[in-house]
Amino acid sequence: MLYYLFEYLEKEYQLPGASLFQFTTFRAAMAILFSLLIATAYGKRIIVFLQRKQIGESIRDLGLEGQKQKTGTPTMGGLIIIMATLIPVLLFARWLDNVYIILLIITTVWMGLIGFADDYIKVFRKNKQGLKGRFKIMGQIVLGLAVGATLYFHPEVTMKEEGTTVTTEQNEVKKIEGLEIKSTRTTVPLLKNNELDYAEFLGWAGENAKNYAWLIFIPIVILIVTAVSNGANLTDGIDGLAAGTSAIIVFTLGIFAFVSGNVIFSDYLDVMYIPNSGELVVFITAFVGALVGFLWYNAFPAQVFMGDTGSLTIGGIIAVIAIIIRKELLIPLLCGIFFAESLSVILQVGYFKYTRRKLGEGKRIFLMSPLHHHYQVKGYHESKIVTRFWIVGILLAIITVVTLKVR
Repeated sequence: MLYYLFEYLEKEYQLPGASLFQFTTFRAAMAILFSLLIATAYGKRIIVFLQRKQIGESIRDLGLEGQKQKTGTPTMGGLIIIMATLIPVLLFARWLDNVYIILLIITTVWMGLIGFADDYIKVFRKNKQGLKGRFKIMGQIVLGLAVGATLYFHPEVTMKEEGTTVTTEQNEVKKIEGLEIKSTRTTVPLLKNNELDYAEFLGWAGENAKNYAWLIFIPIVILIVTAVSNGANLTDGIDGLAAGTSAIIVFTLGIFAFVSGNVIFSDYLDVMYIPNSGELVVFITAFVGALVGFLWYNAFPAQVFMGDTGSLTIGGIIAVIAIIIRKELLIPLLCGIFFAESLSVILQVGYFKYTRRKLGEGKRIFLMSPLHHHYQVKGYHESKIVTRFWIVGILLAIITVVTLKVR
């Protein structure tokens, strides 16, 4: 809202310094500062409130050292992340007329409500299973459907097609700028002609079939939102792991959003230019600040857990940002930690069921899943596991950024 206030003050009263709010970089810097302050200053008050209401985590006995000591640690700490993200966004982002920011606000609130319902059932209904899996999946599908339909049908969701170079009668070389068009193109990493149009999957059905590309695009969006959200949820198992890993991922997406939303940098790096997506940087910086601020209390030994209120929200936001800037095919690389955690569970469960059916006795690939628990059972301290996972996350982020030019 401050963007609109200072825009008015500049136009009507020529207030000195008001023009600063026209710059995305200035508002992004203010957003991250405010989110850090909110998360650290008010995070403690929220933790005290959760303790007073006895909203503590009921830790499942995994036979791991230090697990029992965590019983009673306040959960639902994801409320800190949500609050520290939304307040700076509402203050500093140009969100009233930006479909991308509105989508992310809806994603934050919707996934936060699903996660809150899950934590509420666990804490107050004393049901360790929480919200039934089918209801979580239904919630994620509804979000994916809404995001996919908006990105496909909304008239303001466009991208700029490539310009063409022509030679005039005077032998002057001129570049004709491309038009802003509706498109289902996305970025394919490591390829020279690095764009894929989802509509091409229907090319076999004739030219008019491309009008029904939403039949491909929307289910892909639903799949990505569901997969990343659940991946973040599985990663939230030891102190600081999910928050730190997510901060690295979101910061990297911020680089892509800045480039994709800047006509000069996108042209120089030959990256898809997406009009109005530059405003995502304000949301992303607020989100990074919220995650880092949350780490102040979530680092080992954790004073608060994010719960599903935080983990499901984090995964949903990451997925939607990646889809908006058309970098969803980079998710398996950038979100490699989430992917490895999810894959470890899938392999563990699948192999156990297979061997039980074939051999009469279930066998396991890992000592325990998700993957971080495997290393805990091996005797690694959770701080070492978290730090090493962060290092791997940073390496994956660097490789992801390098794909901007390696084709």
